[in-house]
Amino acid sequence: MGQNIWITGASTGIGKALAIKFANEGWNVAVSARRENLLLDLCKTNSKIHSFPLDVVSLESSKATFENIIKKLNNIDLCVFATGIYDPNTEKEINLKKMEEVMKVNFFGTANCIKAVEKNFKEKRKGHISVVSSVAGYGGLPNSSGYGPSKAALINLAESLYFDFKKYNVRVSLI
Repeated sequence: MGQNIWITGASTGIGKALAIKFANEGWNVAVSARRENLLLDLCKTNSKIHSFPLDVVSLESSKATFENIIKKLNNIDLCVFATGIYDPNTEKEINLKKMEEVMKVNFFGTANCIKAVEKNFKEKRKGHISVVSSVAGYGGLPNSSGYGPSKAALINLAESLYFDFKKYNVRVSLI
C-alpha cells in the first residue's frame, strides 16, 4: 500500500503540479479546490488522483472533507496546503473588502485545513503538514496589499505550529 497525500489548491498552479508528481510516483492523492470541474479533469490524468471539492473558508467543510478522505484512503501521511488567491489587478489600491477575502482564503482557509487534520495527526503521533506560502510574505511587493500579509501570516503560523506539533511527532514545514 502506497503513501497518501492531501493537497489543497490543486485545481491549478503548484497544487496541480504536485498532485501529478506525487501520483506519478505512486502516491494516492486526494485533491481539493473550489472548482470541481478542474479537479475532475485532473483525476482523468491518473487513477491515483481522487477529487474532494472544498471551499476552505468553511471550517465545517474542511473537517467533513478530511473525514471523507480518511473514509476513502484510510490514512493521510502528508498534507500540502497550497490554497491561495491573488489578483494584482484588484490590489492596485487598498481594497479592504478584497484584503479580507484574500485573508479568509489564504490564511484562514489554510488554518481551517490544519485544524481539520490536527486531532488525527496528534492521536496517531505522526504525519506531515506542509504550508505553501510565498516570498511575498517576507517583504512587501507592489499590488499585494492583501496577498503579501496573508502569506506573512502563513509563515508565522507554520513557524509557530512547528513547536506545537513537534511534541506529537508531527512535522510542520513551510514552502
